[in-house]
Amino acid sequence: MTIKKEIITKRQREVLEIIYDHLITAGFPPSFSELKEKLNISSNQSLLDIFSILEKNNFISREEGSARGIKILKKGYKAISARPLAPVVGFTSAGGFTEAIEEIDAWQPLSKDVETIADDVMIVRVMGNSMINANIEDGDLILFKKTKEFISGDIVLAQTPEGTTVKRFISQNKSPYQFLKPENPKYPIILFTDEMEMIGKMIKKL
Repeated sequence: MTIKKEIITKRQREVLEIIYDHLITAGFPPSFSELKEKLNISSNQSLLDIFSILEKNNFISREEGSARGIKILKKGYKAISARPLAPVVGFTSAGGFTEAIEEIDAWQPLSKDVETIADDVMIVRVMGNSMINANIEDGDLILFKKTKEFISGDIVLAQTPEGTTVKRFISQNKSPYQFLKPENPKYPIILFTDEMEMIGKMIKKL
């Protein structure tokens, strides 16, 4: 059986490298204008054509019509021999709840041990001291894997209409059956409700 070799042109690789460098230095992808200037092209369509090919071949994903909505995928990082990046998103509370995570304010290279799950992770900066007995302190960066599968004892990123928090998820066969447990006796447990959603499981502290 013949194995088809993945082909990427010099121009396509150049686009990936520009996006990667901009993520590292600015914390977000370049705009159309910035990309066109770097590539020395004047046509939006020429750039869109490159995006379409890169997306079709799973080098990137993107929000239609937005250069800043681009995300480099695992194949894209491999094509430019670069370490995968994970978004550092907003702040989350290790106390009560804070504002919901929305804004990506930086991108950080991942270590080799988590490169294989690069497309499914995010980095969250923690506020507060409710998880100090789990060695999570104010200002720490925590790597979370986005998942829908959790077991009792996992440290999770939980979201509600009020905001987000980092706590240990507990599920047991007695009341209260499910709750979020702080790792600091000064804080109360948070009973799990239908409005809550666990959106990530802690992989490690960075």
